Amino acid sequence: MKHLSILLILTCLWVPATVMASLRGTGDLGVVIERASGSILIVEHSQHTVLGRVSGLGDLSHASVVFSRDARYAFIFGRDGGLSKVDLLEHRIVKRVIQSGNSIGGAISQDGRFIAVSNYTPGGVRIFNADTLSKVADIPADYGQKTYSKVIGLVDAPNNRFVFSLYDAGEIWIADVTDSQNPQLTKYKDVGRQPYDGLISANGRHYLAGLFGEDGLAHLDLWHPDRGVKKILPGYGKGQNDQKLPVYKMPHLEGWAIAGSQAFFPAIGKHQVLVANTENWQQIGTIPVIGQPVFVMAEPTQRQVWVNFALPNNQWVQVIDVESQKPVKTLEPGKGVLHMEFTPRGKAVWISVRDENRIDVYDTQTMQLIIQIPAEAPSGIFFTNRAHRIGL
Repeated sequence: MKHLSILLILTCLWVPATVMASLRGTGDLGVVIERASGSILIVEHSQHTVLGRVSGLGDLSHASVVFSRDARYAFIFGRDGGLSKVDLLEHRIVKRVIQSGNSIGGAISQDGRFIAVSNYTPGGVRIFNADTLSKVADIPADYGQKTYSKVIGLVDAPNNRFVFSLYDAGEIWIADVTDSQNPQLTKYKDVGRQPYDGLISANGRHYLAGLFGEDGLAHLDLWHPDRGVKKILPGYGKGQNDQKLPVYKMPHLEGWAIAGSQAFFPAIGKHQVLVANTENWQQIGTIPVIGQPVFVMAEPTQRQVWVNFALPNNQWVQVIDVESQKPVKTLEPGKGVLHMEFTPRGKAVWISVRDENRIDVYDTQTMQLIIQIPAEAPSGIFFTNRAHRIGL
């Protein structure tokens, strides 16, 4: 009996130690989209390694990701209308639903209870319970006589709101989902022709929509929504000047970099990064670069802005010094640079190099390559610190 008691005590001591040895946090985890194979890599950026792969996620050709508040779960939005919830610790699909015929991204509410998905077909936004992925609300983008618009530029905003643009209608809507069974809508009409993408500033105040059908951008001040939508940067777009080149890819507004009171953003059809004052949204500078910018992204200290480019210059990345507003380094990771993601405190940047089937990791101070990580046609890279940031 004495020996049995000792064995039980040792067992009780051993089991927690074993469990503790297998536990890990989620603060340094991330997801890399492997668009060609419908899979993701689950990665960690403390040692820059791959922890696992999850397959069966459908069409990821324009996929994006948001994270639960505890950063354990990734919600993946596929182009085929798929919404997938993935457990980053167990490396498995918790649930997957096909919620539409064609979707283009989504967001998670401020309180983490709801997932919103923006849809092309049928046009509108659908709201889901983050725990179960059961649908709780449907917001058709009906802008008259049962005519439905594609929805783009969906972002989360403070006070459990979602903001999005209606491409066909030229409208911006705010959906307050405090009462998820009865979302309250605020609609702004005639904001400009064909808004094609949107972003929200890191403090949740400014929502900007790019306009495909005309020059300029639509701006909504969410601190003062009663003031309506105003047009800013009237020279921005296809009519900037006669020296503009063919547009190989429309730049992503989500990739705008805001450093202090300055916004750095890609010119359309020109080899330039533009600079605007965020107090009055007037353009104040132009920075020549090596190609047509796609993403213009500030690293966390806001000392540098990193830029990637459309074809035929998509093998390059340039680093701009914010103070001098000049490129200080040109890197050549390889063909098909699609996306960049900084580690939370900016020590390193991960760069997807699609055509080379790998991720390159660079030190942001020395700008030297740290490691190359194999991946199958990687595109978007998303780290879990996004769980605690507005608009990401």
